[in-house]
Amino acid sequence: MEYLNAFITGGIICALSQILIDKTKLTPARILVSYVVLGVILQGFGLYQNIVDFGGAGATVPLLGFGYSLAKGAAAGVAEKGLLGAFTGGVSGAAGGIAAAIVFGCLFALLSRPADKSGN
Repeated sequence: MEYLNAFITGGIICALSQILIDKTKLTPARILVSYVVLGVILQGFGLYQNIVDFGGAGATVPLLGFGYSLAKGAAAGVAEKGLLGAFTGGVSGAAGGIAAAIVFGCLFALLSRPADKSGN
């Protein structure tokens, strides 16, 4: 059942993104940034945790989940270190995902052969 919940949750998030791309003049970059900010806002109000409890990886893997991780880390940082934790906690909370993205990005850049973008 967990897989189905993750599929449904991630599918809804992706479907909403596709609707935004198709029906608005928002650029994909603005939609991505909006999703991160929305994840922070929803976690700030305590709403996104319910979505994560239901959808698991379907809620934590998309960009909404990155915003959720930042907000959750910032809240933990404030509880531990006070005001300074608000600035350092978000990065600490998302450090694993950020490090993985950097490592895998570098690894694939080393292993793949670049192609000419001009199409010739």
